[in-house]
Amino acid sequence: MKKCHSRREFLKAVGAGAAVLAAPQIVFGGKGKKKKPNVILYIVDDQGSNDAGCYGNRVIKTPGLDKLASEGTVFTHGFCTSASCSASRSVILTGKYNHATGQYGHTHNYHHFVSFPNIKSLPILLAEAGYRTMSAGKYHVAPEEVYHFGEYIGVSSPVQMANDCRDFITAETGKPFFLCFCTVEPHRPFRREGSDRFSAKEVIVPPYLPDTGKCREELAQYYGSVQRADSGLVRLTEILKENGRWDDTMIIYISDNGIAFPGAKTTLYEPGMRLPCVVRNPYVKKKGVVTNAMVTWADITPTILDFAGAGVKEEDFHGRSFLSVLEEEKPKGWDEIYASHTFHEITMYYPMRVVRTRKYKLIWNIAHGLDYPFSTDLWASETWRDILKRGEKIYGQRSIEAYIHRPRFELYDLENDPHEIKNLADEPEHAGVFEELKEKIKAFQKRTGDPWILKWEYE
Repeated sequence: MKKCHSRREFLKAVGAGAAVLAAPQIVFGGKGKKKKPNVILYIVDDQGSNDAGCYGNRVIKTPGLDKLASEGTVFTHGFCTSASCSASRSVILTGKYNHATGQYGHTHNYHHFVSFPNIKSLPILLAEAGYRTMSAGKYHVAPEEVYHFGEYIGVSSPVQMANDCRDFITAETGKPFFLCFCTVEPHRPFRREGSDRFSAKEVIVPPYLPDTGKCREELAQYYGSVQRADSGLVRLTEILKENGRWDDTMIIYISDNGIAFPGAKTTLYEPGMRLPCVVRNPYVKKKGVVTNAMVTWADITPTILDFAGAGVKEEDFHGRSFLSVLEEEKPKGWDEIYASHTFHEITMYYPMRVVRTRKYKLIWNIAHGLDYPFSTDLWASETWRDILKRGEKIYGQRSIEAYIHRPRFELYDLENDPHEIKNLADEPEHAGVFEELKEKIKAFQKRTGDPWILKWEYE
């Protein structure tokens, strides 16, 4: 596909509808080097936390990610802060929660959520630090002047996209590069190739989904799409090695939000927000590290800027650099995260704020009086529609009633109830924890400029 040097040229070349499709990918270097390192931020679309070989799935074949894991760091506690595509990507590319950037939900079509014009994004900051920047694939943030890249490549198969990035990667300009590489896989409809076929019997049905024939059929399709997403990483790795860029490029692999099934994507239950995060820093000595550091996608931008030596002022971001913990299995001070979700599509107003510690999670459902809304791609799930058609009352381990009609607060003991079924918010023996976590959410909202903090007083 022809490369475009502005977002306007890109949209004109492939059609306005392609505004939905573009994404990031990372490669990192190290401090103290005479030549600044490269960064690839590899973002896949709707991949769950356990759906890769390096995360324990024995069925899906993900050689690209597994290779990255063997030479880098696997985060077992990586979290998006909003389980929705545009909102999550805005956090990834700014280091700020979406309630503070204005990217409350989807940017494309009639949804029309856009970030405030004063926001400075990662590609802008890296360009100021002397980096060449490219967005390849899914874009899905706005406005372009806030999230401006030097070059754009549109959506195609992950392998073709990687091949299209070759000239950008190998250009001898004397400048390092930042490549934000975003696949549309494994988003619905599940794209896969001839070799990416699974039988319904092979798949592993996670506890939050019903073990039905329809669910297994959809998971089989999803597995193939995950493998297709990984194929782009395999090809990028080959290109980096063939052209002497492997040893000075940092790669970060993440998913924007959870798998596109009800119970995961758009929710702030664990399947919606706890996601794969694998980082390969070519300059660290320890390889194949598995860390339990709790990080969020608000930490991505500060980490990349730190790695690039671009200067990171803590007050400019809601997240912080996790570069220092890549070789630590159990680092201190990384035991708490926050999440903030407000919209998916414009018709899906359901603000939630979350604090999660090692043991507990508190969800504040600000619009708890409303039925929980469904995005168009989740409503299309054959798994969900089959459950409704059969008149089932239980979906996975949760009742359909509990999924659709939620209380104001949900408090879960994740150590004893990892699937978040028993709400402890009204139990007297947990009153102390409940009050403590509510105060944490309030402090988080104040610290990050959350307009929804008013709801404590007015509702």
